[in-house]
Amino acid sequence: MRVMHVMGGGDVGGAKTQIMNTVTGLAKRNEVMLLSFRAGPFADEARERGIDVRVIERHNPFAAARAMRDLVDEFRPDIVHCHGGRANLMGAIVRRSRSVPVVTTVHSDYKLDYLGNPFKQHTFGAANAVALRFLDFYQPVADRMARTLIERGFDPERIVKIYNGMEFKRPTDDFDRVSYLRENYGASVEDGDVLCGIAARLTAVKDIATTVRAFAEARKEAPQLRLFIAGDGEDEEMLRRLCVQLGIAERVTFCGWVSPVEPFFRAMDINLLSSVSETFPYSILEGICAGCATICSDVGGMPELIDTGENGYIFPVGDHRQLARYMVRLANDAALRHTFAKALYEKASRDFSKDKMCERQEANYRHLLARFHRPKDERESIVICGAYGRGNAGDDAILEAIVREMRALDPERTICVMSRRPKETRLVYRTNAIYTFNVFSVLRRFRRAALYINGGGSLMQDVTSTRSIWYYCYTLRAAKKRGCKVMMYGCGIGPINRPGNRIMAARTIDRSVDRITLRDDTSRAQLAQMGVTQPDIRVSADPTIILDPAPREVVNLALEQSGIDPAGRYIGFGLRSWKGLESVLPEIASAAEYAYRKHGLTPVFVPIEFPSDLIPAERVGALLSCPWHAVRTRQPIEVTIGILARMQAVVGIRLHSLMFSAGQGVPVVGMSYDIKVDGFLKYIGSRTCLPLRSVRSADLCRLIDECVSGALDAEVHRTARMLREREHENMRGAAILLGLENG
Repeated sequence: MRVMHVMGGGDVGGAKTQIMNTVTGLAKRNEVMLLSFRAGPFADEARERGIDVRVIERHNPFAAARAMRDLVDEFRPDIVHCHGGRANLMGAIVRRSRSVPVVTTVHSDYKLDYLGNPFKQHTFGAANAVALRFLDFYQPVADRMARTLIERGFDPERIVKIYNGMEFKRPTDDFDRVSYLRENYGASVEDGDVLCGIAARLTAVKDIATTVRAFAEARKEAPQLRLFIAGDGEDEEMLRRLCVQLGIAERVTFCGWVSPVEPFFRAMDINLLSSVSETFPYSILEGICAGCATICSDVGGMPELIDTGENGYIFPVGDHRQLARYMVRLANDAALRHTFAKALYEKASRDFSKDKMCERQEANYRHLLARFHRPKDERESIVICGAYGRGNAGDDAILEAIVREMRALDPERTICVMSRRPKETRLVYRTNAIYTFNVFSVLRRFRRAALYINGGGSLMQDVTSTRSIWYYCYTLRAAKKRGCKVMMYGCGIGPINRPGNRIMAARTIDRSVDRITLRDDTSRAQLAQMGVTQPDIRVSADPTIILDPAPREVVNLALEQSGIDPAGRYIGFGLRSWKGLESVLPEIASAAEYAYRKHGLTPVFVPIEFPSDLIPAERVGALLSCPWHAVRTRQPIEVTIGILARMQAVVGIRLHSLMFSAGQGVPVVGMSYDIKVDGFLKYIGSRTCLPLRSVRSADLCRLIDECVSGALDAEVHRTARMLREREHENMRGAAILLGLENG
């Protein structure tokens, strides 16, 4: 692979380290040229490391762009990779006349790069913001930066994350930090001092003032603390005055620009970062490598690296009091500092090494090249339609599962989702999205789509609305008419009560649908009764079965935030408002009370559709005399699954509270308000189902006893395995329609 990296040449700090690590790592297996628009130390160092470096020093951007075009013609790169504002501007100009993909690494928030310097913000910053819109692909170095780009209207399908990486080699030679600090910075360190260091430019975006204020607060409880600030910049005088005002000037050392930075971090006990914006800062990785404990503001990819309370601390941006509390905790506990430093080093060296970064970079290049060189007239995309963007965790889980499976089939295909909240869908699922009822946009998408998926859930029913079934049938006909393969994916059918709707739905499905996978046998019987015979029909399972719970620590944190002890024993309830619920609320409350008194299971109400499911939860809770909890904040799907997986049993009206639980091997008791609940429980062979209108406490208590006794455990685990095996039929059906697998 031939790769041209383009940079301004004056890059410093983390961006410089990332570029150097990338080009030297890639050069081992690829042909790499580094183009710099400034001569100097960076270009010289890269040349010394064996990199083919070219320098273009032109003040006129159009002359510089012409020179860059000549180099592109000479080198003939497969891909041009830009870093920074000037490189982005040149890349955007060259891209207009050369058929080569241009990707940029987004090292920082381009709107904050010149924070505190209005002139540069409105000149260089504005030019970079415009240039970015004309590039092909974007590589943010943290997920949070990816979210920021999507929120600003960048195409999520053209964004690929790349985490920073570095060579993790713990120094083993003897190091005298007292001598180092005295000789280099004139600082005297005494036995027992705990040294905090921050290495950053002294500019507004780094918010060093928060570190200074936190340090002043922390010294009240930990007077052994010392602070060392490595860096220079326009905020230096302001920070020195602040130290004097807070009475800490004697305990703060300004080190100026530090290079190399490794011995600085080796001298520190605690590495700090208080920035208001970062992506994946190298100063944190360098501190980890040197053996520091770490406290960092909640920026960029830091939550992906640091697990608060496990291997370090993350505090809210600008919250100097929380930072001070963490500083005190580490200052007064040497063993905790050692534990955090060791655990974070193990994680970082495993997941964020230089070799890992280069492997990901090469994989990203292959992905981007495949996308770029796809024939422009190829019908390659997949359009997915369903009840998405309404805040229902069950529907959201269906979408997440389908998107995951489609990307596993062919990562280069683009995906577009029809959603009630397209902006939110783009952000969460990293797909394109259009408003469900924007018919003109929908039809345009069908003209370029290879496959239309009518995705999951019970879309073909007229209980909630006749309009919805007519609209979904219209999309099936429209997609087929415009040349799409059409699939109904892991869905449920019915009830369709109105005779006219049954005739219309049957005729549409027979004429327009190529393949149907169903989540239960009851749905297959419904299609047979309607006379549907033309599509290839298979029974599979709900797509959500493939989703796994969030990691244990993440679920623990979510439980704690809801006031729930992660070590407790619980019975879960997944309720929803429905006709007939009012009369059985006392029966449900009585059964919940029984579970607590008889089995020691505290009731926990887990909403699937937030916040509407909290209403019946509160009404049942008001009838209880025993302790109870509710998850009162909207949780990611994996966390909701993880919470339900902690239950000893789950009593549910909501279908997906039962599905999520059964998929994790948790015994379930269903209260059926709809054929889809009956169909699912019959499909998995469950005997624990009651019609909602006739729910009685005695029956619920008997079924709870059966679930808790362990008598159903083997059956429940067999069911979970069976569902996962059968769900594969959904993905296989899509692969056949896309021509990726033989029928």
